[in-house]
Order: sequence, then C-alpha cells, then structure tokens
Amino acid sequence: MGNCCSSEEKHGGFWEVEDEEYEDDDVERLEGDRGAHRRLHGSCRFASMHTQQGKKGINQDAMTIWEDFNGEKDSIFCSVFDGHGPLGHKVACHVRDVLPSKLSQELRLLKPNYSDDEGEDYSDACDFDFNDDDDDSDDSQDNEDTRHVSLSSWKAHFGKVFHEMDEELNRSPINCVCSGATAVSILKQGDHLTIANLGDSRAILCTRDSKDQPLPIPLTVDLKPNLPTEAERIKRCRGRVFALDEEPDVYRIWLPDDDSPGLAMARAFGDFCLKDYGLIAIPQVSYRKITERDEFVVLATDGVWDVLSNEEVVKIVASAGKRSMAAELLVARAVRAWKHKYPTSKIDDCAAICLFLKAPLSSKKIAMEMQENNMKSQQPPVADISRITVSDPGSVRLETTKENELKEEWSALEGVSRVNSLLKLPRFSSVMSWRKRSKGLKDGEDEAG
Repeated sequence: MGNCCSSEEKHGGFWEVEDEEYEDDDVERLEGDRGAHRRLHGSCRFASMHTQQGKKGINQDAMTIWEDFNGEKDSIFCSVFDGHGPLGHKVACHVRDVLPSKLSQELRLLKPNYSDDEGEDYSDACDFDFNDDDDDSDDSQDNEDTRHVSLSSWKAHFGKVFHEMDEELNRSPINCVCSGATAVSILKQGDHLTIANLGDSRAILCTRDSKDQPLPIPLTVDLKPNLPTEAERIKRCRGRVFALDEEPDVYRIWLPDDDSPGLAMARAFGDFCLKDYGLIAIPQVSYRKITERDEFVVLATDGVWDVLSNEEVVKIVASAGKRSMAAELLVARAVRAWKHKYPTSKIDDCAAICLFLKAPLSSKKIAMEMQENNMKSQQPPVADISRITVSDPGSVRLETTKENELKEEWSALEGVSRVNSLLKLPRFSSVMSWRKRSKGLKDGEDEAG
C-alpha cells in the first residue's frame, strides 16, 4: 500500500533496485511544510513503515516520514510514537501531526544570515562542529553547508521544539494528565544523521563488519526510570522509582504519596501528573556521520524490541526482498515472536520505520559490479549468511480501529499482559486536568495578590 519502490534485489550486502520508474500514491503522500511530502504509512524510495495493532485495545502507535524535509531535496525526517494511557493514541497522533512542523520552523534559525522578526542575527550558530568520533575522513566537508551545526546547537533546538510540543499538549483539549507518548526521531541531511530520543522506543543502525555481515549499532538508549541519571533526577524531584514484586525487572515512576501511575519510562510527552516529579520531555540528542558501510536505520516502538534483539532486527530487514516490504516483514516477525515467547501475554502494538541510507543502484551498475567482482576472484562467491528464511508477511496488514469506546481503548490495564507502560490511574485523573487546575489556582492567587 503506497509503495513507490519497484523490483529490488540485494547484491553484495547492499540494496539494489532495477532501473524502473517510481510511482507515488497521492493518497499516501500528503503536503507538509515548505514543500515537504508527508507520509503516515506505506513506503517510498528510501523508506518503508508499517504498524500492527496488538491485543491491548486500540493501536496507540503512530509514525511519519517527511521527504524533502524543510524544503531540502536530500533531507528526510522519520519518527515513531508510542502512546500510553487512556488517550495515548490521541497524544501519539497529535504529536505526529504537529512535531515535524515545529521542527521545520525551528530549522529556519539554522540558516546563515537568517534574522528573526526583531532583526536578531543567528548566523553565528552555523559553525560546523559535530562530535564526529566515528569518522576520520571529513577533510572534504564544506564548512559553509547551512545544515551542519554544532551538536550543542542541535540539542538546544530539539529541546526547545520538544518543550513547546509538550506545552501545546498541556493546552490542548486532550486530557494528558495520565496519557502520553514516547518519540524517537531521525533527521537525515545528506550523509548526516541527527537522532532525538524521548522514552523507550529505539533506533539502531545497520552497518557491515569486516566479514560483510550486518552489524547493529545502537543510536539511542532506552530511557528507563532505573538508569542512574534518570533515577537521580526523579528522586531529586520527589518522585519514586521501584519495581513491583510481580515484575522485578520493570522499574516505574510513582507519585510521592500514591502508588500510581507507575510509568515505565523516564521521559515522555504528556503525563502531566508526573511532570513535577522528575518526568521530562527533553530528548537525548546524538549525531552520526554516515559511512560507506552503513546501510539502513530502524526506528521501532518497544513492541518490536521486547521480543527481537538488535541483531535479529538487522538480519530480518537485510533479508527482505524489497525495501517496500522491509518494515512489514519486521513487524510480522515481531508479532510471531510475541506468540512464541509469550503465549499467555497480550501482544503489544508494533510499529517500525526502515530508512535506507543508500540510493538504489540501477540494474546496469549491478551487472558491472558483479562482472568486476568475478574478475577479481576466481573462487565462487560466498553465500550471504545474513539472509534468513522468513514466512510470507503478506497476511499482515495495517489494522484499522474505531476510536469510540474508552473501555475498549483502556483494556491494556486488564487481563494478562507482559509489560504495561502505565499501571494505575491516580485518584484525580477523572476530574479536571491536574496541570490546568494547578495553573488556574496559581492565576487566582496572582489576582488576589
């Protein structure tokens, strides 16, 4: 659905595609800011994405791909969002629809000689100063490239955008007291990757080792409450972090005087009942320079990572016959792993984006490379052991659901489930938004004073 990739093959460890015309489905491709092309599902020449509803109620995962992001032809923005709580699906979809536009507007500040409405010049922010520990061949870089700024500047800009997104959620009609969403985002600009992570979704990169086998490189850290720096911040803000006896490996955030809500992540949009107790909406931002051996990036929600290792994920994606089917194949394997590993648990929602870093080669170039390789070696080619046998994922399709009954939407807290993101609603969750109520009380005190 929405595929714009034609027939492909994998040759020598790299993705290839026959030289045919690409077609876009206008239904899948929407207009974004500054000429960007926005997708909510389907695939394109450089990426594929897929999601499948689990057995916990409505699908609370969301995702988006923006091609030509910020009006730049070789720029692409990808992000997956994992909602939780009674209205987590609405939070995830709202962030999906708003966050990219906010980031695009913020990136205008990175342009050389760009001035805001008050005439302040931001050109000094555009110094090329990435922390590039993985690459030693940057002598050919153009320091005047307007997109390449310091990592500290990226952290500041992403932090500002995520904070504004969180504040907008607080003002929105969506009750986000005990509902929220994680986000993991990738901005690819030429051969530069900037990663922003908020929560426990994950991004990994597949590169090739010395034996030409797929090797996963983590791009993010799962921001769980038991990480030392996260736990220290939460406790400093009077929040509590502990695991229940029945799930000793799952640490959660709890209110100071109430054993709720038990959030299983340390950073998220929304969840305003915990924002004064250590939960933050500031992303971890990192950078990587793409090398010749890097092939693709996978972004996925925890429904995938709970049952598949990083190594398994890169092998599955590398084995896909077509780029357009890679994400669907990965989700299908995750669902199958849930049924095999946790047969008595409710399957979690699964969502994945596969972003390919190299342009597909034409069939003519493939033939030339194969002929060149055959001339260099008289020995028969070694079998590509990265390929694995997989079942036909054709039966897996994006399931549509109706957002109608809160009881059905909140069934995640009922029955047997391996890990719920949120365990218990605080006593005040059914009344006026805690955050807005506090704001109203403060405004009243100011007027009285």
